[in-house]
Amino acid sequence: MEDKKKLVVVPWDFTKVAESALAHAVKIGRQVGADICLLHVVDPGIKTREEGEKKSLLKRIAEENAMRNNITILSEVVRGSIFSAITDFSNDEDRNTSLVVMGTHGLKGMQKITGSWALKVIVRSKVPFIVVQDPPVDQNRYHNIVFPVDFRVEDKEKMGMAIFMGKYFDSKIHILKSSPSDKGLAAKVNKNLNFAIKYLIQNNMEYEIHETKSGKTAQKTIDFANKINADLILIVTTKSPTFADYMLGASEQEIIANSSRIPVCCVNPKASFANSSQFMGGWQA
Repeated sequence: MEDKKKLVVVPWDFTKVAESALAHAVKIGRQVGADICLLHVVDPGIKTREEGEKKSLLKRIAEENAMRNNITILSEVVRGSIFSAITDFSNDEDRNTSLVVMGTHGLKGMQKITGSWALKVIVRSKVPFIVVQDPPVDQNRYHNIVFPVDFRVEDKEKMGMAIFMGKYFDSKIHILKSSPSDKGLAAKVNKNLNFAIKYLIQNNMEYEIHETKSGKTAQKTIDFANKINADLILIVTTKSPTFADYMLGASEQEIIANSSRIPVCCVNPKASFANSSQFMGGWQA
């Protein structure tokens, strides 16, 4: 029996950032042979006629973009909250979703809450999210990827996406190692670093190691990404974000909505790599 085709989901809210997300999804979909699905979430109490209008409009947008980009683009309208509907849709194993590419409006003034919304959506997902603000520079490669390494055990879980990007986009992985003064934490960082190097070597991937001092990890990551003109930052989200994280900003929230507008790939702790591993011929962390 033929394997079901992989799917890249793009949450669609009829804005420019959604169009940017679609451009990245097209770039990825072409490279890995995946279909794309535009997903629009509507209020549960929406009237049937209005829902039908949304479906017709979204279908037309999908068809126009499919013809323009020569790639299969589907459309779905679901009822619910954006905080659960997007991840419920992408977590459904029957759909074979391997990646969600979502637009965000950044962190400016009152838009800070938009950044927190992005994190609140992402943390329930079993599949990786790529969060973007602008369209890709080109349709070829994600040339340079920043891969921060810290002391957390779950930091290893983003390795699968690093291998995926390297395999399909011939990306160079820039490992950014923090150097905490605490010896115990430093030992954990080195353990994660050695783990990353091991798998990068086994998968014949190009990489460089860079060191940074501890403190203000998010800003240091963004500054380094700017320095090397990075195409993507790869992070693991906070394991159990609190209300304070959403309102005051977990470090990854700052990275996700960075003012440099660099795309960010987010992997959740304990997320299943079953779908993303299909991109890599079965490799799993």
